Amino acid sequence: MTDNRQDPDELLARIRREQDRASRGRLKIFFGASAGVGKTYAMLSSAHELRSQSVDVVVGIAETHGRKDTAALLEGLEVLPPRYAEHRGSRLAEFDLDAALVRHPAVILVDELAHNNAAGSRHPKRWQDIEELLDAGISVYTTVNVQHLESLNDVITGITGVKVWETVPDRVFDHADEVTVVDLPPDELLQRLRQGKVYMPAQAERAIQNFFRKGNLIALRELALRRTADRVDDQMLVYRHDQAIGPVWATRESLVACVGPGTGSEKLVRSAARLAKQLEVQWHAVYVETPQLQQLPNTRRDRVLRVLALAQQLGAQTATLTGQSPAEQIVAYARSRNLARVVIGRSGRYRWRLAKSFSDRLAALGPDLEVVQIGLDADKEPRRVGVAEEGEESILHYAGYAWAIAICAVATVGAMPLAPYLDLANIVMLFLLAVVLAAVRFGRGPAVVAAFIAVASFDFFFVPPRFTLAISDAQYLIVFGVMLAVALIIGHLTSGLRFEARVAGHREARARALYELARELSGVLTQAQVLEISDKHIEASFHAKAVILLPDAHDALRASDAEEAASIPAMDLAMRLPIKVSTATCRTVLPSLNACLARAAALS
Repeated sequence: MTDNRQDPDELLARIRREQDRASRGRLKIFFGASAGVGKTYAMLSSAHELRSQSVDVVVGIAETHGRKDTAALLEGLEVLPPRYAEHRGSRLAEFDLDAALVRHPAVILVDELAHNNAAGSRHPKRWQDIEELLDAGISVYTTVNVQHLESLNDVITGITGVKVWETVPDRVFDHADEVTVVDLPPDELLQRLRQGKVYMPAQAERAIQNFFRKGNLIALRELALRRTADRVDDQMLVYRHDQAIGPVWATRESLVACVGPGTGSEKLVRSAARLAKQLEVQWHAVYVETPQLQQLPNTRRDRVLRVLALAQQLGAQTATLTGQSPAEQIVAYARSRNLARVVIGRSGRYRWRLAKSFSDRLAALGPDLEVVQIGLDADKEPRRVGVAEEGEESILHYAGYAWAIAICAVATVGAMPLAPYLDLANIVMLFLLAVVLAAVRFGRGPAVVAAFIAVASFDFFFVPPRFTLAISDAQYLIVFGVMLAVALIIGHLTSGLRFEARVAGHREARARALYELARELSGVLTQAQVLEISDKHIEASFHAKAVILLPDAHDALRASDAEEAASIPAMDLAMRLPIKVSTATCRTVLPSLNACLARAAALS
């Protein structure tokens, strides 16, 4: 039975988020595909509804663009006087933030979220004005078009051929409390343009021939609806997480591919990518590392990394999970992200009939999931995961079994002088302790060997008649069976805890390295400092020499440090993709990352 109880730390964090949200104003965005669909009209109409409910609502600024039907809706609403600013000899009417804070209404209307404020304003962007209003506890109604979202700016530029300079960070849109889509079919919008209801007739004709071509409007409409659907999907995931909902809700097509160490994983990933493309959905590729798979040869572990890299190139979100049961981890991952379809491989390798297949285990653990099997070629490599490639690793591997035998021998020698004074039940405890020590230090395989040797030693040296495997009392068979079962279970659980502790240690080391990198980068001012700090941490984390490549004036890759580049083997620079480092980006993003990591450390 699945335990859907929430983690206490997550519950406490959710309560704190709700408390912070209660002290802030609520943000409602009227979202459209382009100008002229009626966003401002819908916003003003909603203001009249609030006013009829005796809500204190004020118009901070509303851009009517000379549309008479929109301007008519301003009648009966309180409108704050604008703040005027001089710009290149012109007098511009801007939103008066200070007047809005002094007036402090329950709801204020601030049109055009992506607007750039005039020089001399407290904030360069209007969305920053709105953030200050929300922090002051004032709810805000605003409008924005899809082309103003930062993440879609380049995509829309490629579609329309028009560069939009006023943009809004996606986080502002994603964190809005409510988004209302104001939609209008392209034909109706074009008709409004021709009737002069969007722009003046001469301006409208130019718009129809350029930005407002029907194909552009169809593409913008699809992007707006898809972006809204993605936001709703994210809200559903948050709700499922907060309410600890287990079963998958098949509200949209989605899939996760299970990557393994076999030779057919590349075929599985490509098949999953084709299926995701046919369904037009995002997909995930997941690899589950168990204690047995940790002992894979380096060639097979490298193959897993290459397959995950291939999946990422094909558009997948990749993840590496750890646990004792791959099926349990896959089901938990699919449910946490509401992925209804699991893609696995099926080979022709013979399987023991009494053992459940991976698909059977998935079906038993996740009856709400769809399992798709992809036919793969039989894996011709041996399935012995404990055989290392190099001689030294092989010696270390077999040394664990030798030490397990030695621990049992020491337990036997140490217990023999105590045999006249201790009951057999107490001597059993000494052998169980030996099994636990073997499991903690050397893992599951040596623990199993130690369990059998412990039972044999106990029978031979301590059970009468001593120094023989004969048994005088049939009840000792029960003792041996229980002792062996307890030893095996303890060995299995202890080795599992050892594996999880090792994984937790690696995660803690990665988190610490990321925290230190973010902390040092948060205070840098120049590109040289960014390169120096990044180079130092990369070399420390990967224990290897690193050289950072940057594009020159001709977009050709060059090493940032010529002396370091000369000390490493020659590189094919044509095969490397440049990573452009923006100092402004580091100074903006990394302090936020630093704060998030510090907050997470405090909560933990």
